[in-house]
Amino acid sequence: MKKPYIKKFGKISNFNVWIVDGKYVRDNIDEEFTNYGQHSRFNFIPKEEFWIDKERRKGEEKYYIESMLVMNRLMAKGVSQLFRSKKADEAERKERAKSNLMKKAVEMKEHEKDLLKLIHKKILKEYSTEKLKVWVIDGETVRNLFFLDFTEGGHEFVYPFVPKGEVWIDDDVGKDEIKFVLLHEMHERKLMESGMKYDAAHKSSSEIEYACRRKIKDLDKELKKEIKKNNQNA
Repeated sequence: MKKPYIKKFGKISNFNVWIVDGKYVRDNIDEEFTNYGQHSRFNFIPKEEFWIDKERRKGEEKYYIESMLVMNRLMAKGVSQLFRSKKADEAERKERAKSNLMKKAVEMKEHEKDLLKLIHKKILKEYSTEKLKVWVIDGETVRNLFFLDFTEGGHEFVYPFVPKGEVWIDDDVGKDEIKFVLLHEMHERKLMESGMKYDAAHKSSSEIEYACRRKIKDLDKELKKEIKKNNQNA
C-alpha cells in the first residue's frame, strides 16, 4: 500500500509530526479521517506519530498539535475519553483565541450580516440554486468562533450556526475533493430534513461517499441526483 506521508513537519515531545495526503487516507483507509489524527482515534496511525492533512492554508498545524498533545498526556493518566476531549478542546480554543482573526471575529459576532461576509468566501454557482446555496467558507474562522471540530463541510441540520438553505464547504478542502464532500453533505442534509437522525444519516452518507471514492458508483451522477432531491420539498 502506498504510504500517505508527504513530509515531516517536525518532532514534538516524543511524537513525529507528519503532513499526510488526507485524500489518499480517505480514499483507501478510512473516510472519517479529517484534519488530523493519532493512534488513539485511528489505529492505522503508528503510536509515535501525529498525522496532519496537507492544508491549502497554512497556520492551523499548531492548534492540532496542541490538542493531540493534551489528549496524550491525559490518556497516560487514565482519565476518561470525554474528559480528555473536553480538555483538549479547551487547550486548542485558548491557542486560537490568541490570533488576530479570532479577535476580529468576536467583535463581529453580534452582527450576523457582517460576520457572514467574513465567513463566506465564494459561492459555487454550478451547485447552487435559488433554494439552496453552496458556499466555500473560511474554515479557520468557523473553528475559532463556533465549533473546533468543523471540518470538510456542513449544513443547518447539523450546525445551528449555518444559515437555513446553505451548505458550507471548508476552504481547506482541495478542488479534487469538493464533489465528494458536497455529495456527503447533500445526501445527509436531505435525509435529516426528512426526519432521519444524524447518526443514521451520516452513516448512509459515508457509505455513498466511499462508494464514489472507490468508483463503485458514478460521482457526477450521484451528486446531480442529490442536488435535485435537496431542491424538492421535504
